[in-house]
Amino acid sequence: MKVALLNGSPHKNGCTNRALEEIAATLAEEGIESEILWIGHDAVHGCQACGGCTKKGEGRCIFDDVANEINAAFEAADGIIVGSPVYYAGMNGALHAALDRVYYSNSKSMAHKPAAGIASARRAGTTPTIDQINKYFQINQQPVIGSTYWPMVHGKCAEDVEQDLEGLHTMRTLARNMAYQLKMQQAAAAAGVELPELEPKSWTNFIR
Repeated sequence: MKVALLNGSPHKNGCTNRALEEIAATLAEEGIESEILWIGHDAVHGCQACGGCTKKGEGRCIFDDVANEINAAFEAADGIIVGSPVYYAGMNGALHAALDRVYYSNSKSMAHKPAAGIASARRAGTTPTIDQINKYFQINQQPVIGSTYWPMVHGKCAEDVEQDLEGLHTMRTLARNMAYQLKMQQAAAAAGVELPELEPKSWTNFIR
């Protein structure tokens, strides 16, 4: 089993990455493999709702950049954790653009995979950021993994996060809960328990 960890910060070794490293180390203790992906410095194209991904039928966006790399990693993983820094009480803009395109083009491959959003901030804005990330999972039938507190760390740099003992404890607990959920799903599959049948959806547009 493997968990894809996405560092949505332009700072490769900053606060968000430090939180993800704590999660990765704990997952390893639980026998779960993980990989930390980095969104990078380059600009990320926003979704245009052009439908090109649907027309191609490949589950990939027609704009071939880091979003498609994230897409492939999420598709191959059994669990997903997305981390974002907080700038203006919300997730990083590049991360927002990438997740829009990943979930627009290939949401079916992520359905039912446990997931969680985490945030790092100097002071405030973490809870709306976490909520914003988790909405991608909630609309896609993905169990959202919890912890003993909202999954956030505080600090201006990675060294500051080292002093946030409660934040790091929250990350470790999140990782153990993720491992437990993955093991439960594996056991359920081995016992022949099938995923819920998806009822055909009725699209309702509020226009007369």
